[in-house]
Amino acid sequence: MARIGVLGGTFDPIHLGHLILAEQSADQFELDKVLIMPSGISYFKEKRGILPAKDRFAMVKAAVASNHRFEASDLEMKRPGKTYTADTITELDKLYPDDQIYFITGADTLFQMDTWHDPQRIFAGCHILAAVRNESSIESLKSCIKDYEIKFGARINLLHTTEIDVSSTMIRKNISEGKSVRYYLPDQVIEYIVKNKLYL
Repeated sequence: MARIGVLGGTFDPIHLGHLILAEQSADQFELDKVLIMPSGISYFKEKRGILPAKDRFAMVKAAVASNHRFEASDLEMKRPGKTYTADTITELDKLYPDDQIYFITGADTLFQMDTWHDPQRIFAGCHILAAVRNESSIESLKSCIKDYEIKFGARINLLHTTEIDVSSTMIRKNISEGKSVRYYLPDQVIEYIVKNKLYL
């Protein structure tokens, strides 16, 4: 039985904070593989213009190429219509019927997961790894986890990660203003952005 991690996101663009989160998840929970999965049409972000899926996926592929534990996944991008995590987990359960799925998310997001589309299906289909960056929120997180365990039978573990002060929003802003984004992004991703004149 393999342990398959799933790190989803818009990845517009993918940056070192995302990759460090994936690497620390793999180390702490002995994951055999982490799928880095750009979203299709997210119902949370559909109002903001984002890069086409092909560009975001190309950057993810470039970013993970040198890590044998990482794999770029286009599962959500190929699905028509809006992207729902519950549908993704169901598809992954079919693709990896004998394996354990670990869904990686930020601890802040955990507090909102009971409002997502069909949360029962999400919690039933995978383990949740909730990345903790602010240790002061541990007690409220534990309370939330206990509630989800009772209500949904959720399997949730806290993932202790390094806090990296970088965001895709900041990177897009820096590029548009002609500022350097070196060391925030893998060199291969920077090359793709420059070559294709993105975020200008």
